[in-house]
Amino acid sequence: MFLFSVVFALISAVQAETNWPEFRGPHGNGHVDGASLPIAIDPSVVRWETPIHGKGWSSPVVWGDQIWLTTATEDGKQMSVICVDRPTGRILHDVVLQENEEPAFCHPMNSYASPTPAIEEGRIYIHFGSYLTVCLDTTSAEVIWQRRDLECDHYRGPASSPILYDGKLYVAYDGFDVQYVVALDKNTGETVWKRDREIDYGTDNGDLKKAYCTSQIIDVGGEKQLVYPSAVASIAYDPQTGETLWTVYHDGMNASARPIDGHGLVFITNGMGAMVAVRPDGSGDVTGSHIEWSAERSVAKKSSLLLVDGLLYMNSDDGVVSCRDPETGEIFWQKRAGGEYAASPIYADGRIYLFSVESDILTLEPGKKFNLLAETKLGDGFMASPAVVGNDLILRSKSKLYCVRK
Repeated sequence: MFLFSVVFALISAVQAETNWPEFRGPHGNGHVDGASLPIAIDPSVVRWETPIHGKGWSSPVVWGDQIWLTTATEDGKQMSVICVDRPTGRILHDVVLQENEEPAFCHPMNSYASPTPAIEEGRIYIHFGSYLTVCLDTTSAEVIWQRRDLECDHYRGPASSPILYDGKLYVAYDGFDVQYVVALDKNTGETVWKRDREIDYGTDNGDLKKAYCTSQIIDVGGEKQLVYPSAVASIAYDPQTGETLWTVYHDGMNASARPIDGHGLVFITNGMGAMVAVRPDGSGDVTGSHIEWSAERSVAKKSSLLLVDGLLYMNSDDGVVSCRDPETGEIFWQKRAGGEYAASPIYADGRIYLFSVESDILTLEPGKKFNLLAETKLGDGFMASPAVVGNDLILRSKSKLYCVRK
């Protein structure tokens, strides 16, 4: 029995040791593979904590024993990347990548370091919007390639996170003045394709054309689609060529959540508290034909959705947590948790974890009935979404990086 327990523990540890390569993890949907986490997240389970200078809302990414995140001075004059040793919390690299004499305006709710990097073996891809996109060697933190020529007036600061797929780095520039998506060769940084957003925004006001979205690769009948929300509408592209496959109009600006898919639908939220569930098997403008349902009640404006065991969960900006039927949009329950939410939830070890701007952490049991397992506090509040590697929960608060372990 003892030998079986040891073997089972070793197998579980190996299964749990996956990387966290981009915003919302290896699947882009907040799901964690094989981790064993504490139910209550509080100071008693903090393995180490490391102060992080500056202001940055980018989420941590992890490859092996390296944790990477970006930060910037509050005035935007310096933009940096930091690498932290996962076993100890020691800072391995702290490098200023960009200096700006006169940075553009950034809204106080945002930061100059909000886009989450993307990482793979040996390389990390860091994005500061139009200021800089750069690829670094993860051993030396030396620059492999960089781009500063992709222009865009973010108007209130950049926030879109890049993703990696099939040798390309995909980034959106949905600004006040221009709106486009670009695919870069991950090895050289050269442009593979660039497509202007073919969207009728219905206005000349650039402030209503902004978005801060992260894309998602989905599979539809064996074919890949790159789903990229924007203001007013979302577009699915052929990831190889940038050809537009379908477009759905859903109103709203400032889209920041990453789409998720399941049950034959793609779930898209805008930045104004509304969402649509879209069938992704259409072509052209599918607004009138492929929206399965829509909602404007208790919908998150900033954080992304979570789909677990046939149920759809979200935490809205004003502290309302809800559970819906993903096929119809019917609300099974909604509870006012209090506080404000910007970070996206995760599903790990059979539980849902939520992290508020005011430092509240809620642990829920999934299901059609609300079941709160724990309510705790840690740090000074969360704008960044968490990462999980092995049995380590990596949390970035407004001023510190934490490693939590059972």
